[in-house]
Amino acid sequence: MKVITYEKILETADYIKSKINLKPDIALILGSGLGSFTDNITDRIEIPYEEIPNFPISTVKGHGGKLVIGKLNGKNVIAMKGRIHFYEGYSMQETTFPIRVFKLLGAEKLLTVSAVGAINTNYHSGDIVIINDYIKLTSLSPLLGTNMEEFGERFPNMNGNTSLIPIMKNIFNNNFVKPIEAVYAFMAGPQYETKAEVNMLRMLGADVVGMSTVPEIIVAKHANMEVCSLGCVTNAVSDADNLSHEEVLQASEKAKDKLTKIILDFIKEI
Repeated sequence: MKVITYEKILETADYIKSKINLKPDIALILGSGLGSFTDNITDRIEIPYEEIPNFPISTVKGHGGKLVIGKLNGKNVIAMKGRIHFYEGYSMQETTFPIRVFKLLGAEKLLTVSAVGAINTNYHSGDIVIINDYIKLTSLSPLLGTNMEEFGERFPNMNGNTSLIPIMKNIFNNNFVKPIEAVYAFMAGPQYETKAEVNMLRMLGADVVGMSTVPEIIVAKHANMEVCSLGCVTNAVSDADNLSHEEVLQASEKAKDKLTKIILDFIKEI
């Protein structure tokens, strides 16, 4: 595992700046099966992760492993075509390294999209939820270690900073999609949850569960970025005795068109 320093983050940001001719306003992180969304970005430049100094490499099927920078509905965006997960063997600091790079590049807003399992029995495969809070079920934090004062204070407040959520809810309504707000439970994975864990999460007040998103939110909020996170419900975890990653990808594919329209309208609005 690499030691993350401000100098390494700056080196990475400077390399990306040398390859592009715009300052991104909005960063996008696209999860399982959603990489094709980047086809909507025009005037785009694609940079494989492995070509970027210090950048972690995505190893999971359905995650393309490229940065895509360009125009989307009149806004300058930088998108991760495939995210980095803690369960891939990276440290929390490595997992969230891209967020701090995006901040140095100029992005002040972050939209994350991920596949989630439904803990709440009222949620169904194909639902799209707006994450309004989270439960982090690990003592590890991406903010462990010496605080990077260049980004934020030692003890950041994780509440508030939700100005993008009302905008997203309006986008849902405009697309005749019921806005569903959800509490996201972060489990490190990569194994899926047991039935006992699902019961625990339900008692704790979680609506959905996943293996990403929360570390990214923490680092973005530490850097005072505005954050909005969507979850694409791919399965009801309590019924998933034979759940596979292939099913997750298939469910993401089915919801892709609806999700794409919502994201495009949201980017245009903010």
